Amino acid sequence: MDESNQADKMMKFSGTPVLGFSDRDKEGTYQPHDDALVVTVRIGGYDVRRVLVDDGSGAEIMYPDLFNGLKLKDEDLEKYDHPLVGFDGKQVIPRGMIKLPVQVDGSEVQVNFIVVMAYSPYTAILARPWLHAMEEVSSTLHVMVKYPIRGNVGVLRGSQMEAAREVGLDEDEGSAEQLNKVIIGVDKEKYFQVGSKLPIQEREELVQFLRDNIDVFAWTTYDVPGINTEFICHHLNINPHATPRQQPPRRASQEHAEAVKEEVSKLKQAGAIKETFYPEWLANTVVNRSIGGRNCGAPPNELLGCISRVSSDPFVLE
Repeated sequence: MDESNQADKMMKFSGTPVLGFSDRDKEGTYQPHDDALVVTVRIGGYDVRRVLVDDGSGAEIMYPDLFNGLKLKDEDLEKYDHPLVGFDGKQVIPRGMIKLPVQVDGSEVQVNFIVVMAYSPYTAILARPWLHAMEEVSSTLHVMVKYPIRGNVGVLRGSQMEAAREVGLDEDEGSAEQLNKVIIGVDKEKYFQVGSKLPIQEREELVQFLRDNIDVFAWTTYDVPGINTEFICHHLNINPHATPRQQPPRRASQEHAEAVKEEVSKLKQAGAIKETFYPEWLANTVVNRSIGGRNCGAPPNELLGCISRVSSDPFVLE
């Protein structure tokens, strides 16, 4: 008996489908490619797009788009204070953890999502725990996931278009679109960036629209006094369970002290900050010299996280 026929018969009698991939599974995909495996699955009762399947990760992650889209709140989360480390080596403190059902073609498993309030082009990441619970096998080459279901082989296909969007690629040419700088008015520091592939007529109409409504754009903090925190609010990535440590106070030079006083006065006048009093000193200020965006007005060991910005002021308060 031929060995291949014998293997086929063993597969039929085993009752367990064999999960594998062949060249036929490449049909309908763009080859060659290096796209990530991005799928659409049902999470918490809703169809969710832009979900990355990553068999190299051991943690399922939920990002702000999905967290807000499901209208979840902090009280829905379980405590989870183990820091995560990104590709850049930086630690991220999770908001918490939540267990939600993930459904694919009628099969459902409960997944513990670690909620991370950081930017990502994806809504969530499904990793090895989900793959193993579903007994799935994924292939980025074939852009699909296969899994056993009722004695058959189920297929979850990924979207190469979604994967291309996540890295800012053009769907037709696979390259990032160039942006052209358009200066509005006489100040060269006030400009917009317009896509180079925009048709000429549409580009002219867009530029004219921007010129006609130039007064509605804010170019500095002082142009937008008293922004409602429900619209936008900056949060520091701080572990809420960490014990606060008080730094030793440092005396600023006369030049830096005057720069801090002037900047604080401007921010108060614009309504960007408000005055409050604490019984103890909280933090040292770091003054960043913004001339050319290169030199910061403090020793190097004090400049971790100091972001250089070009400004009309000689100093910028960090």
